[in-house]
Amino acid sequence: MALAVVRAQPTFPPPPRYKPTIAASHPVVRAIPPGGDAVARLAARLARGDLTLPPEASGDARLAAVLAALEVSPESQVLVFSRTSVQAAHISPSRPRAVYFADDVYVAHVPGTPDVEIIAVDPLRGPRFYELADVAGPGVPATTEACLRCHHGPNTAGVPGVYVGSVVPGPSGAPLRDDSAIITDLTTPFWERWGGWYVTARRGEPRTRANAVASSPNAPDALVREVPRNIATLHHFLDPRQYLRPTSDVVALLVLEHQTQVTNLLTRVAWQARLVAAGVARADAPDGLDHDVADLVDALCFAGEEPLPAPLEGSGEFARAFAARARRDADGRSLRDFDLSTRLFRYPLSYLVDGAQFRALPAGVRADVLARLRRVLSGELAAPRYEHLTPEVRTAIRAVARATMPDLAAEW
Repeated sequence: MALAVVRAQPTFPPPPRYKPTIAASHPVVRAIPPGGDAVARLAARLARGDLTLPPEASGDARLAAVLAALEVSPESQVLVFSRTSVQAAHISPSRPRAVYFADDVYVAHVPGTPDVEIIAVDPLRGPRFYELADVAGPGVPATTEACLRCHHGPNTAGVPGVYVGSVVPGPSGAPLRDDSAIITDLTTPFWERWGGWYVTARRGEPRTRANAVASSPNAPDALVREVPRNIATLHHFLDPRQYLRPTSDVVALLVLEHQTQVTNLLTRVAWQARLVAAGVARADAPDGLDHDVADLVDALCFAGEEPLPAPLEGSGEFARAFAARARRDADGRSLRDFDLSTRLFRYPLSYLVDGAQFRALPAGVRADVLARLRRVLSGELAAPRYEHLTPEVRTAIRAVARATMPDLAAEW
């Protein structure tokens, strides 16, 4: 098949506005007690002998066992071939790193390697980083700080976190230009997204940096593509038998972008609230708690979400697995219902408001977040970025929230 050279936008955008880093060594942060995360619960099962994992030598079998133990669906698989992780030496376009996720846990693995990396969200402390290393005993997860070089700082709202990055990769997967690398979320223009990632879709795939490399650092905006968009499987690029699924689902990647942004902001708001309560930070300071609460509410309401240019369809399996976790109202509606015609979700209030991390926010700041959400969903707080929240949509969101999350304030 002839190669197609696609010219992306001729210039790169300015970097997004990053948040100042909060040091994990701050006494107030260090004093946050553990709230228990998915890996901590897994370790307890291993210690009791309720569960065993395959040995390190069988990394691929270990991956499947870890996903099952953590209740992470293999359908969430997305593949990243850019060399931008601690596994960079093992990653290439023909052997990308597989990422799997549920609401509060992320698992990564490169086929043929013994390592299984896990990020688990502690509802009080935020994301915690683990690897399966037999030095701690067969199949026992051990904490690691190696990932924090990239996962605690500007990339992650200034706290330990998770992110989706987009680069302009060369033929080996190594980024060609540092100034083209960005962190993406649902507000990012599609033409900037998913550089270094594979994407599969049945229809409606927007034009992005995905599935492509740049052959020359002198022309990094010229991405060389071997196949058209809307491919159903990855056999064009690699041997999919290396992976649990032959896909890197576009809908899963969209959900991952949203989820990582909200998770990071929840962590930041929780940390900032404790700093304010301890008297070492002001809520109304620039980049302070009040600003972070506003950013969190915007992310929860999908403010500024880039519209889909056409109706989108992934493989279908991820969407079904994701929706299976839904709590529904009497009319069968849920915050996990996809739209995929013009936006990601039918009822744009994040499903993460029903998660352990949101519920664990310090009481005062949780009340502030809910109060601001009420103002947005009542129409009292109006702005162009909320235009997608029509009166009909706002009414439906409040009804679904009241029916499925009884701990919310009655005035919702």
